[in-house]
Amino acid sequence: MPARSKNIVVLGSTGSIGRSTLEVIAASGGTLRPLALSAHSSFDVLEAQARELLPQFIIATDSEGACGHDWSALPDGVQLLVGPDAVAEVVARAEVDVVVSAIVGSAGLHGTWAALEAGKTVALANKESLVVGGPLVTRLATERGATLLPVDSEHSAVFQALQAGRREEVRRVWLTASGGPFRGFPPERLGQVTVEEALAHPTWDMGPKITIDSATLMNKALEIIEARWLFNLRPGQIGVVVHPQSIVHSMVEYIDGSVIAQLSPPDMKLPIQYALTWPERCEGVAAKLDFSRAMHLEFEPPDADRFPALALGLEAAEAGGTTGAVLNGANEAAVAAFLARRMPLSHIVPACRRALEAHTYDPNPTLSQLVNLDRWAREEVSRWVSA
Repeated sequence: MPARSKNIVVLGSTGSIGRSTLEVIAASGGTLRPLALSAHSSFDVLEAQARELLPQFIIATDSEGACGHDWSALPDGVQLLVGPDAVAEVVARAEVDVVVSAIVGSAGLHGTWAALEAGKTVALANKESLVVGGPLVTRLATERGATLLPVDSEHSAVFQALQAGRREEVRRVWLTASGGPFRGFPPERLGQVTVEEALAHPTWDMGPKITIDSATLMNKALEIIEARWLFNLRPGQIGVVVHPQSIVHSMVEYIDGSVIAQLSPPDMKLPIQYALTWPERCEGVAAKLDFSRAMHLEFEPPDADRFPALALGLEAAEAGGTTGAVLNGANEAAVAAFLARRMPLSHIVPACRRALEAHTYDPNPTLSQLVNLDRWAREEVSRWVSA
């Protein structure tokens, strides 16, 4: 382990990944130190985290909401910063070692970009950063000497398995999918599922947006795009296999026929810790596999009729350009509409395809174009829902 503590900034500390990250930090015996924590509007939770972990800074990005909140219980020595610009200021500080980008959705791109621009190591839990801005984000990391380390369990598994060979020896990467709660449902039944049914994931405990993405397999569509840019793969080198137990988190198939897999219980604390301590491994708080007990591991190809999101993800990964931003923005708006009970689950993917077909494709967009298209796609889906 390093001689001094690593200073960690956790963007989105009140979310599911953020809370797990703080568990890893708290269990590190002082080798990991929470320098700064950020939240958009969950101020009570953020304040409680500050009292427990005593970071140097907390950041409330919702300026208006923060001004109306009573911060009098904030511990001495913890400095409150307000507004989205504070994120860029903090991640650029010289003492920052690792920035955990754990804000859900395209809102996380701002923090990821700022950290990479500052040349930091970014533990990336926000897949949308690469879905929306893939080539721009990876180019920025190269130009600034920054490091992108995956936190998604699937991409962490690929990252670990890739260390078994050279990149030119990789035939294919296999991303595993649990299949969500509706793996055995006929396609026509998906239009009738309730929000409560969709939020009841069989193996993972995640936030609502990611859980709904798992129910439609849109999470895997987005992960295909993320994997393309993160590992510099051709879309044809990325496959998806359904694995209901969520023990094998992904696999890398090499040209000689060897398949290297990473296994662990479905606990996000392990990939989080690996990203924070990389290139070292150490004892941690994540659950461990017990090979003294019998277990069964199943694998099956995904049903394309039941989960049309996968084809959409492969198309977007192949096309690149503006497609990722539009797909992501449309999906976020459609998921929000489903959670608000204004759209059936089965309409989420068709809404995303409709937005992709309606937008003006550009193979080489700027970051501002991508941000504008993300906003446009949300507005289009919201308009269709209201019509």
